[in-house]
Amino acid sequence: MYGSPLREIHLIDTSYRANRRQARGIRGPRSALTDFLASNNISAQQIQDDYANRQAEAARQANEAQRQSVDPGAEQRRSPSEANSPEDLIKKRKRQQAITRIKNSKEFAKRKARLSGDHDPEYDDESLANQIHEERQRPQPGQLANCEICEKRFTVTPYSKTGPGGGLLCPDCSKKHKADEKKPPAKKRATGNIGRRQNQTNLLDGLTPHGTQSLLETCIKKVADYIHDVEDFGDLPPSLLLRLGQILSRRRAVTPKTLDLFIRPQYRSIDLFDCAKLDTDDFHKILASMPHLTRVNLRFTTPFKDEIIQYMVDRDMQIKDLHLDGANLVTDACWRHLFQKLGHRLQSLKLWNLNSAFDDETAQVMCKQCPNLQRLKLKFLHKTGNGTLEAISSLPFLEHLSLHYLKETEIDPKHLWSIMSAVGSRLKTLSLEEFELVDDKLLQLIHEQCHSLTKLRLSKNFTFTDAGLAALFVNWPNQALTYVDMNSLRDVDMTNPNGPEQPIGLASSAFVALMEHSGAKLQHLNIASCRHIPYQAFEQVFAEGKVYPELKYLDLSFSPAVDDYIAMCIFRCCPALQRLVVFACFKIRDIHIPRGLAVIGTVGATVKIDGVAQTETI
Repeated sequence: MYGSPLREIHLIDTSYRANRRQARGIRGPRSALTDFLASNNISAQQIQDDYANRQAEAARQANEAQRQSVDPGAEQRRSPSEANSPEDLIKKRKRQQAITRIKNSKEFAKRKARLSGDHDPEYDDESLANQIHEERQRPQPGQLANCEICEKRFTVTPYSKTGPGGGLLCPDCSKKHKADEKKPPAKKRATGNIGRRQNQTNLLDGLTPHGTQSLLETCIKKVADYIHDVEDFGDLPPSLLLRLGQILSRRRAVTPKTLDLFIRPQYRSIDLFDCAKLDTDDFHKILASMPHLTRVNLRFTTPFKDEIIQYMVDRDMQIKDLHLDGANLVTDACWRHLFQKLGHRLQSLKLWNLNSAFDDETAQVMCKQCPNLQRLKLKFLHKTGNGTLEAISSLPFLEHLSLHYLKETEIDPKHLWSIMSAVGSRLKTLSLEEFELVDDKLLQLIHEQCHSLTKLRLSKNFTFTDAGLAALFVNWPNQALTYVDMNSLRDVDMTNPNGPEQPIGLASSAFVALMEHSGAKLQHLNIASCRHIPYQAFEQVFAEGKVYPELKYLDLSFSPAVDDYIAMCIFRCCPALQRLVVFACFKIRDIHIPRGLAVIGTVGATVKIDGVAQTETI
C-alpha cells in the first residue's frame, strides 16, 4: 500500500509519536502568523467557511439573476409559503449571524468612528452593518455580475466601479459615471505661497505686488480670456487696443480669426507683437483693409514674404513708420525696391532678426533713398558690417540711433567715430550694444559731439575704462539723462573678480560721476553686472541727504557689494522707485520694503512689506 515495508513501519511510528505528544499536551513550534491569528481570536476555519459561503451566495445570486432574466415574473408568482421555505429561513439566520459578527468587528468600529467625525453621530448601526455585509457579498473578480445601470452581464475585475446604489458597473457605465462625478477644482487656501508664480510674473510685468488691479485692467484681461467668443471690440480707443494686442501676443492667441478684431479701416496704425500664426493672405488683408496706415509694427513676422512688400509698393501706401521683426523671407532685391519707391516717406525704420538678407549694399540704398529718416534701429542683422555704419553717417536728419551687432561681426571703431562726428549733435537717443572692442575714443566723441541726449545705452563692453566713463559725465554740457543702461561694462576675467588695478568698465569714479550728472532727472538706470562698483561708491551715491526724486527703475543684478544696508539706503533716497532688480545680490538677506515697491530677485531673503503682517520668504 505504501510502497515498501520500511516505509509503512516509518509512517506508523511517526503517527504513534504524534499521538503520544498530543496526549501529553506537547505542542510543536508555531509560526508568527499562527500566534497573531490566535491572539486576535481569528479562526482559519471561520475564514474558510465565510469564503465558501460568499462563493455559494455569489453562485446563487448569479443563478437567480439568470432565472429572472429568463422568467421575470417568477419572483412575483412565488407563494408566501415558498417565500418562507426552510432554505430562506436558513439564509436569513446566516445573514443575521454575519451582521452580528460585523458589528463586533474592528472594521465596523473604525468606519463608525470615521462617520461620527464627519456626520451626525446618531445614525443607524444596522444600516452600516448591512452596507458592510453587502460589500462583502459582492461578486469576486472573475465572476459574472449584472451592471447596476444597464443590467448587462460582465466579468467582474478588481477595477470594477461601484454604482450609486451599491452595485457594480460595467466598463462602459463606469466611464460615463466617472465623467459625471468629476469634482470641481479644489479652492485654493489663503496662504502666502499660493499664486507665487503668478505674483512673480506680475512683478516682472511691472505690476505692484499687493493690492487689486484697476477695473480697466481687469476688464481687458477678462476680454482676453474669452477672445474666441468675441465678435467685435466696438469703439475701443487705440490705447486699449494696443494693450489687448500685447496680452494676446503673449498668449500666442493672434490667429487669422482674432486678427479681424484688430483691423480698423479708420485707424492709421497697427501693432501686433506675435504674427507667427498668420500667413500671406492675412498680411494682405491688413494692408487692404487699412488703406490709411502710416505706422506698421509687426513682430515675429516669419511668414512675411516679397509679395507683401510688393503689395505695399503697388498701392503706394503712406507708411512713415515701419517696424518688422523676423521678416527673413524678404530678399535684398525686394528691400531695395521698397526703399526706392517708398523710402522718401519713411521717418522711422526698425528691423530685427534678419539672417538671410539685408546686407551692406542694401543698407547703403536705404540711407540714400530714405533721407528723411529720424529714427533707425538695426538689431541682429547678420549680414551688416562696416559698410552699414559708413552709410548711416550720411543720414542728415537722424535723431534716434540703435545698433546691436553680433559678437562675431568685425567692426572698425573708426566708422562709429564717423557717426558721432556727423550726426552726434542731433542725436536724442543713442544705443550701442555688444560693441565689445570699442575703446574710450568713442566716449570722448560722445562727450564732445552729443549735447541733446536723453537716453544713453552703452552695454556689453569690456574695453571702456572707469576713467573714460567718468570723463564722459564730468562737465558734460548735455542735459541730465532720463534713461541710462550700462549693464555688463566690466572686465571679463572671471578668475580676478576685483579686476585689474586700473578699473575696467563702470566702477567707482564713473558711477559717482553718472549720478552727480543725471541723478536729478534719471528715471531708468541699469547697471547690472557692473561688478567692479565697490561698496564705498554705493554708500557715497546713496548717502543720507541724497535724493533722486524721479528714479523709478533700478537694476543692480550681479553687484556683489549690495547688501541689506545699501538696499535700505536706496529706499530712502529714491521715493518714486517702483522696481528694484537684485538678482544674485546674495548679501541681501533681510529687508523691509515700502509698500508699492517691487523688489525682484531676492532669492532666499526674508522680505517684510509695509501693510502686510506676515513675513514672506521669496
